[in-house]
Amino acid sequence: MTAARPAPDVLLLNANTDRGMTERMVAHARRRHASCRGATVTSGASYISDAASLQIASAAVEEHVSQLGPDARPDILIVACFGDPAVRDLQRRLPYPVTGLAEASCQLASRMGDRFGIVTGGRKWPPLLRDLVTEIGLAPRLSGIHALELTGDQIAQDRAGARDAIRDKVLEAASAGADVVILGGAGLIGFAEELQADIDVPLLDSVDCAIRRAVEMAGETTS
Repeated sequence: MTAARPAPDVLLLNANTDRGMTERMVAHARRRHASCRGATVTSGASYISDAASLQIASAAVEEHVSQLGPDARPDILIVACFGDPAVRDLQRRLPYPVTGLAEASCQLASRMGDRFGIVTGGRKWPPLLRDLVTEIGLAPRLSGIHALELTGDQIAQDRAGARDAIRDKVLEAASAGADVVILGGAGLIGFAEELQADIDVPLLDSVDCAIRRAVEMAGETTS
């Protein structure tokens, strides 16, 4: 009888410096994959909200990963920020698989429908995310990016107050032609599940997508 393979060790690295956010993401991720641990960068913004803080986060992620000792290196690394800071560089040079919240979400959404939309917090994100989706190679599949005035950290601080605004943006994305809608970013974790019963198109949680992709990648490397 063949012994079962151990569950892959997934490191969820928060590119924001907010440790409370890390704890919330890890707790959410462990519902899908128990062997998930969290870490938080030690420099940069408490919440990434623009191009400047995203660039700083890339350096912080690179620094954190470079300092991982042999015992701390994971089977799979998730960079837990919807801007995917440093993900492409890390994918090119690390000996283990790496994904980010945006990449994993867009890849899954593209498998589920012809066109996908993104709902996220913060008005400065759309141009950054358009560039990222282009880099991933899925720009023709993107129906639109629908950003709330509220930033992700503001949403996380008042989930009940943000719920209707998020729902309105999801409906806007569906009306714009999205077959699947991604709710992107740490501040929006859990809303896909909360809102799905009221929405006709599938909703994807970006942290759930990253965990699902991480497990897929682990299977690809061991098969």
